[in-house]
Amino acid sequence: MSVPVPTPDAPFGYDPQGRPYSDKSKVVAGILQLFLGYLGIGRFYVGSVGVGVAQLLTCGGLGIWALIDAILFFTSNDRTDNQGRVLRG
Repeated sequence: MSVPVPTPDAPFGYDPQGRPYSDKSKVVAGILQLFLGYLGIGRFYVGSVGVGVAQLLTCGGLGIWALIDAILFFTSNDRTDNQGRVLRG
């Protein structure tokens, strides 16, 4: 098995399935969502502006949506940014 090599279109390399990695981190997104999810900050960080605005207007779904979203950022291996690149872990 070869190690993915960074290219100009994927400067952070590729995951084992061949998808490019994002410049964003799922750990940072999870922490932002955990502490500032009621403002949608984690979603704004990964470029999901529409969902970020919805979380901002609903106070993160009264905190429940923000908490679930934070847990999913931490545990999921296939979360992507707004360009479809996999978040780095």
